[in-house]
Amino acid sequence: MTTLARLGAPVPLFAIALTLMTAACDRAPAPAAQDARAADAWFADEAAARGIRFVHQSGHATRFLLPEIMGGGAALFDMDGDGDLDLFLVQSGRLDAPPDARAGHRLYRNRGDGTFDDVTEGSGVDVPGYGMGVAVGDYDTDGRPDLYVTGFGRNVLLHNDGGGHFTDVTARARVAGGRWSTSATFFDADADGDLDLFVVRYINWSADAELECYSLTGVPDYCSPKNYDGPTPAMLYRNDGDGTFTDVSTAAGLSTAFGNGLGVVAGDVTGDGHPDVYVANDGMPNQLWVNLGDGRFADRALAAGCATDDDGTPKAGMGVFAGDVDDDDDLDLMVVNLDGESDSFYRNERRFFKDDTTAVGLRATSRPFTRFGMALLDFDNDGRLDLYEANGRVGRQSEMYSADPYAEPNLLFRGVAGGRFEEVTPRGGSERSLVHTSRAAAFGDIDNDGGLDIVVANRDAAPYVLHNVARNRGHWVMFRVLDEHGRDAIGATVRLSVGDRRLRRDVMAGLLSYAEQRALEVGITIAGGASVILLDEPTAGMSHS
Repeated sequence: MTTLARLGAPVPLFAIALTLMTAACDRAPAPAAQDARAADAWFADEAAARGIRFVHQSGHATRFLLPEIMGGGAALFDMDGDGDLDLFLVQSGRLDAPPDARAGHRLYRNRGDGTFDDVTEGSGVDVPGYGMGVAVGDYDTDGRPDLYVTGFGRNVLLHNDGGGHFTDVTARARVAGGRWSTSATFFDADADGDLDLFVVRYINWSADAELECYSLTGVPDYCSPKNYDGPTPAMLYRNDGDGTFTDVSTAAGLSTAFGNGLGVVAGDVTGDGHPDVYVANDGMPNQLWVNLGDGRFADRALAAGCATDDDGTPKAGMGVFAGDVDDDDDLDLMVVNLDGESDSFYRNERRFFKDDTTAVGLRATSRPFTRFGMALLDFDNDGRLDLYEANGRVGRQSEMYSADPYAEPNLLFRGVAGGRFEEVTPRGGSERSLVHTSRAAAFGDIDNDGGLDIVVANRDAAPYVLHNVARNRGHWVMFRVLDEHGRDAIGATVRLSVGDRRLRRDVMAGLLSYAEQRALEVGITIAGGASVILLDEPTAGMSHS
């Protein structure tokens, strides 16, 4: 049995995600095959057993309205400070619903053992709107994580009042946004000690101007974003420190580059001490917004080598993640893309990025799938970052996997020596075949056993709650990194020497790759004796095994 030791403050994990998907399943394998799959599985879907009763609704009826194929979201976060992860699930609903119609978002409280109670009633989270995703961050530094729900037409900021109750403070905070927002992330852009908000938007779309498009087989289908030619700039809200924000998008320079934004991550990729922002664009060059340190940002993606692939071709960027894959103490970038396009792994070479997708083993295996939610995390606790990808098409191709023409299996890759990845079988790492139209994945240890679990949001279906059952997981340590005021130290870096290896993990409040957010606590595997711990911010909590 894994023993959990606690020092100092409690250690609530925090993770976030967005989603989109529809349900389906494969033909059941024979009993012997089932036994073999279970023995090799890394995850078991236990959504129903853990008390999750939720079905996403895209609202699709007869017309193919583009937001319907892109909606949903999820967040794992410790809403009540009791040291375990609670769950928020974003509902989409109907695009033609009345303005005051409740979306149907759901809030689940963790009982402390990884099972959940539905506490939505009276919580204040079920606000109107067509939901897409969610970001989590303590914007008013009161010690309680707040929720920012993105959507079509209007975003919503939900202030955590404590006691499981949230209040819609969007109007007062001045962060309603506009048009079609997909992902968002909280980060301290100006180093003033509070969290600013970066919001990624998709295309300038309206139902009245919807186009008629057809699949490769000649039946009605959702259109490609390229059909609309309506890219939209991202938005930056500066936190004014009094519960309100100011839109500084134009002053910050964001109006100089438009895009079909789906994924976003904030982190100091340039190593100059200022957090930068990387945006994955669908069918357009990605953007690297380098923080100039004076309130302005400049898109340097093309010059840095992370705007397109190594052939100079823009891909359909969706999920995005930043992490130190090769243990050289800088943040590499990973973007997942549309079927027919491989993943994009950009190795950070300090002065530029190198497209090393082929070298790390991801070019061929990823190409047949449309990947949205993803993360580079250590799921088997062997000290190397693994890769999980939540998949689902955006265009009808065939009913290859199920009756749902958009459904696909998800993918799991094990990190191996040399900084490479190898696909795990059974596909997706699950003990039974799971095939839906997935759009997002939230990552965190829901039962505090040292194994990272996954919540996958599925379009027009129930989510997966993937409990980590990987055999022979290694030892682990987890830090909750706080600043001098006792707040989560967003942007801090933990460095740990383990034998002859030096590991780096960064504290990021938002990693919405159109699907997920990274834990506020930083988990590191101990594959030997840990000798040195270096933090750029003080730590007030630690869990280990």
